[in-house]
Amino acid sequence: MIDLHVHSTFSDGSLTPVALAAEARRIGLTAVALTDHDSLDGVPAFIEACEARRVRGIAGVELSVDVPKGCLHLLGYFLDTEHAGLARVLTQLKESRAQRNVLILKKLNDLGLVLNWAEVAACAGEDVVGRPHFAQALRARGYVQSKAEAFERYLAKGKPAYFDRYRLSPADSIAAIRAAGGVAVLAHPSTLERSRGSLRRALVEWKALGLAGLEAYYSEYDAGKTGLYLGLCRDLDLAPTGGSDFHGAANPAIRLGVGFGELRVPDELLPGLEARRG
Repeated sequence: MIDLHVHSTFSDGSLTPVALAAEARRIGLTAVALTDHDSLDGVPAFIEACEARRVRGIAGVELSVDVPKGCLHLLGYFLDTEHAGLARVLTQLKESRAQRNVLILKKLNDLGLVLNWAEVAACAGEDVVGRPHFAQALRARGYVQSKAEAFERYLAKGKPAYFDRYRLSPADSIAAIRAAGGVAVLAHPSTLERSRGSLRRALVEWKALGLAGLEAYYSEYDAGKTGLYLGLCRDLDLAPTGGSDFHGAANPAIRLGVGFGELRVPDELLPGLEARRG
């Protein structure tokens, strides 16, 4: 069993890369990919910890991509963590996120929600501060009862404290992953909010740009959705992948490797994915 979609304290997860490797070993995963948002900083320690525990660790990242509707995230796998071009892209994305964080904090304060940067940063890990950390800080202050409520009332797109940030185009995102020797995969395709036909057309377009895979196994998918995405992979010659999107304490219902309990990502998917390396 493998898990190719996992987050650490270097983005919005609650476990360190070393702790993730230890947990992967404990539950019997044969391979796990660290896919922090816009960051590879946790990968070296993660790979080393996985090697010490005889678990295959995969260098990955998750990029937020600019689309007119819905939410598009791309996963990159088997990356060269020292690739200069990808490093420049990630730095640009991090700077944009930091600028947005300042605006979100000001907007929350303008709404009468007393919150300071130290409180938000304390909810984050070693690196990237994002909206989930604002949600945690709001909950700690008692302004909301849950992360979901924080997003529904303040932080989601279109809500009073939302600000957009710079994102790469699909073409530039795929190119950055491939230039670093990686495999570009569409994460959780249901968040694109497209019909089957519209999704298929988009996949054809992005495959021409170098998209190599589709996340067919995911914590929130039932058998029907998994079957739909596996069918698209077969029809379009895309590598199927899968992962839990594990974050730890930020979403405790989702567990490493098994999601809500039923997720099983087959080991057999990994060779086909690796064969698509750029």
